Amino acid sequence: MDHDFDLKSLGMTEEQLFSFHEHSDLESEKITAPRYSYWQSVFRVFFRKKLNIFILAVLALLIAFAYIYPALTEFDRYGGLLNPDIKHLSPSAALKYFNGDPRYILGTGASGQSTFDAMWNGARISISLAFICGAINMTIGVLVGAVWGFSKRVDAFMMEVYNILGNIPYVLLISVLLMLFTPSFWTMVFALTVTGWLAIAYTIRIQVVIIRDREYNLASKCLGTSTVKIAMKNILPFMTSVIVTLLATEIPSYISYEVFLAYIGRGIPEMTLGRLIFEAEGAMVTPGWQFEFWSPVAIAVVITVVLYVVGLNLGDASDPRTHM
Repeated sequence: MDHDFDLKSLGMTEEQLFSFHEHSDLESEKITAPRYSYWQSVFRVFFRKKLNIFILAVLALLIAFAYIYPALTEFDRYGGLLNPDIKHLSPSAALKYFNGDPRYILGTGASGQSTFDAMWNGARISISLAFICGAINMTIGVLVGAVWGFSKRVDAFMMEVYNILGNIPYVLLISVLLMLFTPSFWTMVFALTVTGWLAIAYTIRIQVVIIRDREYNLASKCLGTSTVKIAMKNILPFMTSVIVTLLATEIPSYISYEVFLAYIGRGIPEMTLGRLIFEAEGAMVTPGWQFEFWSPVAIAVVITVVLYVVGLNLGDASDPRTHM
């Protein structure tokens, strides 16, 4: 009776309080572990450092200014060409002449144009060039490198191609292509990508050779899995950190190439950062004109350094060994 009274006081039956649990050998072997998400772990490690958050914010601000600011303002490169009073004005003189207009905070150039406006319009073109070339070269380089390292037939052919084209000075090749074709934005893209993917592909090939003969790849091959599928599914996912690190070095390098080629007179007619630096070379040593030269130099340095640091730290965070 006491037992019945206790059950009734709880308001539950024996079936509700007690149930038979079946034993399963399979279930007993399972290990309870938290769910692992690769990219969540990558971003967790990346944002763990406050420096990365600051640098990423700087990068976002630079890209916003480079793309949003020119779209909201009208920039005429030769708008003040016929007015000699507004050419080569220092920041203080330009602000006084234009009644404190913040667009002239860096003074004016040889054509009376706003140095601040010219700098951000040039940054937009240079960053676009770098991103497009990076996307093309990385896509081709990773895909070709994966097959190159896994197929011995492709390896024999591509090594000959690499030995020939890889020994041609890259800057010389770009300069010749810009001389052969009409210089333009897309001519520069073609010159930077026609062989730019080759070094990336060779780096990926080395990484593939290191891991292609591991047990799980040999098992996949014995089961009849195609070379392309093994390369795409079994190998490339393990090289994410290598690919991101390559991208971190490639994108800033295209801005550097563009600036250097423009500085030696082999650039494109578009008002890029390199063209601004080239045209303002004389202002570097002229008192009161220095802002025309050092403004595009400074923004080019900041963009390349920030892109490199963000990409390098993201590459480190992409390494699964840092997720422990």
